[in-house]
Amino acid sequence: MTAIMTAAHGEPGGPLTLIERPRPVPGPGEILIEVAAAGLNRADLAQRAGRYPPPPGASDILGLEVSGVVAAAGPGASRFKTGDRVCALLAGGGYASHVVVDEGSVLPVPESIDLVTAACFPEAMMTAWANVFDRAGLKPGETFLCHGATSGIGVMAIQMAKVYGASKIFGTAGSEDKCALARDLGADIAINYRTQDFEQVVKEAGGADVTLDMVGGDYIQKNIGAAKADGRIINIAYQNGMTATVNFGLVLMKRLSLMATTLRARPVPEKSRIRAAVEKDFWPHVASGKLRPVLDTVYSLAEAEVALAHMDKGGHSGKILLKV
Repeated sequence: MTAIMTAAHGEPGGPLTLIERPRPVPGPGEILIEVAAAGLNRADLAQRAGRYPPPPGASDILGLEVSGVVAAAGPGASRFKTGDRVCALLAGGGYASHVVVDEGSVLPVPESIDLVTAACFPEAMMTAWANVFDRAGLKPGETFLCHGATSGIGVMAIQMAKVYGASKIFGTAGSEDKCALARDLGADIAINYRTQDFEQVVKEAGGADVTLDMVGGDYIQKNIGAAKADGRIINIAYQNGMTATVNFGLVLMKRLSLMATTLRARPVPEKSRIRAAVEKDFWPHVASGKLRPVLDTVYSLAEAEVALAHMDKGGHSGKILLKV
């Protein structure tokens, strides 16, 4: 198979190049996917820099989500057959022409969705569900604050919260164009963090029951200030730093819950549980078009270096994909 790897075969920071590797063989409960497209995530940047190594047993090739066609099934894998259109959450290996994955992490691609575009969904939707709905427990009628509202995860989290019945959705973004996109996706109040103090805006509008944050740093205290009593704040990344000066008095007085999670290293049964919930509660809205992908740019697999530089620079909205 063809794959993208650093010239030093996995050493951090090296230039990316196309390589040839033996095609993987699906094991028990796994399927082999012939990849149509791979989604980029900031975790890929961290792995390339040596800050986020793959979990034990995972591929050393970058890439945490793909779409494609089933090419083969391993022993005991019975849900999907050769030729089925699918998309999948991976622990690694997506920047390649073929990848194996446990079928519990795989979703069927509706006929209404273009196969390449389908790579926009798996990581974002499963991350949003695992954090906003499962761990933080957003309920219909509650308010939701989503930072990075036009990020790959943010665009899905806002739409999912909307169809789930959140009473008010706040979204932060870094430009007026991005704020307009956030409103189009379902945010009731879009906040330009370059010109507005999101903490003050959210507090004046009644506060947030659930906050999804990938920024960290000084946002940690501001999230606490913006939260309602009994609010839940969950971090999935700390792009502005993992340290902060925090007044825990507000955490105590508001009875807040501060949480943080990762998805990549979770065991196969846990990922299967997350996939099943997404498929039951939200996948019908994908098929109907109510939950829609937001696609920024599509590059070829050979352009992975350029694609990652685009992501690292920021400024994009939604997903960046590699077409294989």
